[in-house]
Formats: sequence, structure tokens, C-alpha cells
Amino acid sequence: MNVIAWMIVACEIGFWVVIGLGLFTRYMLKKDKLGLFLLALTPVIDLLLLLMTGFDLYRGATATTAHAVAAVYIGVSIGFGKSMIEWADKRFQYYITKEGSKPTKRTGYELSIHYLKGWGRHVFSYMIGAGLLLGMIFFIDDASRTEALGNVLRIWTVALGVDLLIAITYFIWPRKERDSQKGRAL
Repeated sequence: MNVIAWMIVACEIGFWVVIGLGLFTRYMLKKDKLGLFLLALTPVIDLLLLLMTGFDLYRGATATTAHAVAAVYIGVSIGFGKSMIEWADKRFQYYITKEGSKPTKRTGYELSIHYLKGWGRHVFSYMIGAGLLLGMIFFIDDASRTEALGNVLRIWTVALGVDLLIAITYFIWPRKERDSQKGRAL
């Protein structure tokens, strides 16, 4: 595994460690400002990954799938970062501090709208990541060194389309709430 692949792994671990520390500091230590500061560090992790990837390519490395995944990771982290932090925040409050309401599973129209909003975040992530990929392709200006970037961009484009189809299916066949009494003998 190359250095960029290890950087992606380190950044993903760092992302969740910073979120965990931020939530722990915020709720367990009751230091809201420090907790928010730690949570705000998540984009710094993305910036480090971007700089490492750019530096590696600048030095003449041939772009690999890992370089492309770094761009995807950055796009997804920016597009979904806030919602991932909110998701973790709710669960931390309920399961760890025993405060707040229990997170519920969405069903029906509410789930359809939620998934469609998630697809909108996916589009935003795609715009950022695809912009980075296209920027790297343009910057390197050597098709033999950027083939992997273009391949990942094509795959991600297909995935974005499939995600839209899934979002549409939630409107056609909405997920129904499970009946907790189903299957119980009376």
C-alpha cells in the first residue's frame, strides 16, 4: 500500500478520533468551546490529505486509485461531514450521556425526503471531489499518469446515478414502519 493510501486510512481514523474527542470534551467534561474547537478540526484533516496528495503528484508520482480516493474522501468529508457529526452527536448524547431522545429509524415519506437530501449532499460531494480530480488531471496534463483519476471519476459518476435511482425508489416504494407486535402469539 502506498503512502497516500496510508494517509487516507490515517485521516479517516483521525476524523473519527477528533469527533470522539470533541463529543467527549463537550458532554463529559462540559467544555463546550473546547469540544466545538475539536469538532471544527475535521476540515484540517482534509486539508492535510489534500496537501499530501498534491505534493506527491507534484513530485512526479503517477496518480493511483489512492490519489483519486483521496479526492473522493475530501469531497465526501466536506459534503457529509456536518451530517456525520450530527449523527454521532445524537447517538453520543443518547447512548453515552443518557441525555436526549433515542434516535429513531425513519420510514415512509420522511425517509424518502431524508434520502433525497442525502443524495443532494452526494451531488455536492461529487462536485468537490470531481473538481479535485479534474484539477489534478488538468494540472498533471499527462494522460498516462492520470488514467486512474479518470477511471475513479467514471465509477463515481455511475454511483451518483445509482444513488439517485435508489432515492427515487423510496418515493415509489416507501419503507414501512415495522410492526413490533407482528409474529407474536396472542
